[in-house]
Amino acid sequence: MRLPPLAAAIAAFALAGGVSAIAARTAVVVIEDVSVEQVRDALAAQGHDWAKVQADGLQVILEGAAPTEAVRFRAISAASGIVDASRVIDNMQVVEAETPPPPDFAIEILRNDSGVSLIGLIPAATDRAALIEMVEEAAGGLPVSDLLDVSDHPVPEKWPAALRYAGRALQTLPHSKLSVRPGRVRIEAISDSPEAQRKLETELARLKPDTVRLALRISAPRPVITPFTARFVIDEAGARFDACSADTAEAMGRITGAAEAAGAEAEIDCTLGLGVPSGQWGEAVARGIAALAELGAGSVTFSDADVSLVAAQGTDAAAFERIAGRLENDLPDLFALEAVLPEAPEARPEGAPEFAATLAKDKQLRLSGRLADQLANTTVENFARARFGGDGLVMATRVTGGLPGDWSVRVLTGLEALSLLAEGELAVGPDSVSLTGLTGRKTASADIARLMADKLGQGASFDIDVAYRESLDPIAGLPSPEECLRQIAFVTADTKITFDAGSASITAEARPVVDDIAEIVRRCPELEIEVAGYTDSQGRDEMNLELSQKRADAVVEALRRARVPVAGFTPVGYGEADPIDDNDTSAGREANRRIEFRLSGAQSEDETASNDDEDAPEGETRPEPETADADAPQVMDRPATGPRARPSDASDE
Repeated sequence: MRLPPLAAAIAAFALAGGVSAIAARTAVVVIEDVSVEQVRDALAAQGHDWAKVQADGLQVILEGAAPTEAVRFRAISAASGIVDASRVIDNMQVVEAETPPPPDFAIEILRNDSGVSLIGLIPAATDRAALIEMVEEAAGGLPVSDLLDVSDHPVPEKWPAALRYAGRALQTLPHSKLSVRPGRVRIEAISDSPEAQRKLETELARLKPDTVRLALRISAPRPVITPFTARFVIDEAGARFDACSADTAEAMGRITGAAEAAGAEAEIDCTLGLGVPSGQWGEAVARGIAALAELGAGSVTFSDADVSLVAAQGTDAAAFERIAGRLENDLPDLFALEAVLPEAPEARPEGAPEFAATLAKDKQLRLSGRLADQLANTTVENFARARFGGDGLVMATRVTGGLPGDWSVRVLTGLEALSLLAEGELAVGPDSVSLTGLTGRKTASADIARLMADKLGQGASFDIDVAYRESLDPIAGLPSPEECLRQIAFVTADTKITFDAGSASITAEARPVVDDIAEIVRRCPELEIEVAGYTDSQGRDEMNLELSQKRADAVVEALRRARVPVAGFTPVGYGEADPIDDNDTSAGREANRRIEFRLSGAQSEDETASNDDEDAPEGETRPEPETADADAPQVMDRPATGPRARPSDASDE
């Protein structure tokens, strides 16, 4: 059966269309497979094995997690090199990179005679210019080398406090290395003497804020001890050292071991020093202590190579001769022994001469007793005035004859020893010198023993009973910054700093409290204080801010005129900020108008002394306001928003 021509044509057209569709479909599949395979090979060749390739018609879809944005872009470029870029569909993701940990911020500050070097890494937010300025000020004109790198990471919590403390510490350390980390400062330094070492350790510990951990290592050269002295005493009070020197740690151990065996119970403090007369010093002193322990009472004194063994009165003569003879033979070469057995009390002549000196707490010195002639009397008086001052000197001496030939030397030596005490009594007799009292010098007993052994000569008998009191120590006795602030708070609790109404002029009634504060500051060296001024809320903000600044400035200026060191004082006006009472009441406004004193800088920031000004009936001491940061005036870190600027057109309330 033959189809009509028209139907045949339609059938042929349909068949051709079907065949074409099948062919086209087959071609697309082939192109897809080829494109995917070629793109996959190209990505693999460039190390992008993580990428997945799919096809959707003529489009090539890239999927997967790219390690970085740069790697993702390179994968797209590789695919675009195989097929047209318009056919590449990017469905890739970039792996979120983990935030790297903050770096170890640290500064090494090295200071010597040539200058100061800063090496390390600091946060970018650190005010570098202020840091260098602080170091230049501490360096006292020496060159400062800035070798610091920066990193754009948040400022660690305790970084500013550590920097400020390091700056303060650097001012007192001419040869040092400071390692500064957040909340930690390590100081290695060299001092000129053991006394300077102790002073530095005390001062650095006092300046340290609670938020900073301090590792301190200050070395001092061994002192040159002249004469090299050791003195050990056994009496009714027990066994003890009046002075102890050693040249090595081994010698010190040998000496202290002998002292403990002889009955010494108190802590033994021997000084390691230079100037020893013999390398067998430790052996010699140990043998001398053992001999004294065998006698049971008395003293043994080593002054360089001279050795004096003085027995107690009543010691058996035969035993004394035996022990002294054995010690003389046992002592190493170079050491020379003088053994003394004092006369019994009944053998002394009647009316033996005496000289006495009494140094009272108020520094009054009273001299009494006998002197050889008028020249000796004048010499003793002049010496006492030079050593103790003449205002409290009372002369009650008598000129008489018949005194021992070394009497004046014994008196002057005793007075020189007495000058090392804060208070005490001196008694000079024909065969002894006795000194008792209190001192603020830890080395006073050893210094006195060395002085007497040197000036009175071998075999001299002297007794020393000197006690150390920390309250008398001119260094350890200084009040801490916190104690100073509490004293300021105490004097301002009942009497306030007031000003003339609407002005920055301190009233006459407030002058006494300013004088009291000045007296406290004189006893508190190196004090850093922020003097903060506040007003109530009446008036414009600009005027209140200006007035509060003027009043803070006025307080600092008044202290400066009182001739006290105010280099560490920073006046800051806060205007009506941080009210402590209700500004809607008259009493509240009076409370808010105030002057506050708070520690700042490297010192503790936990305490605040405040004064109500104007006509408030009472002052008040309160904790530091939470919103008033004691660190605000400092420039070691930049706050996100700076303090309010003082307007140039501000006027009074």
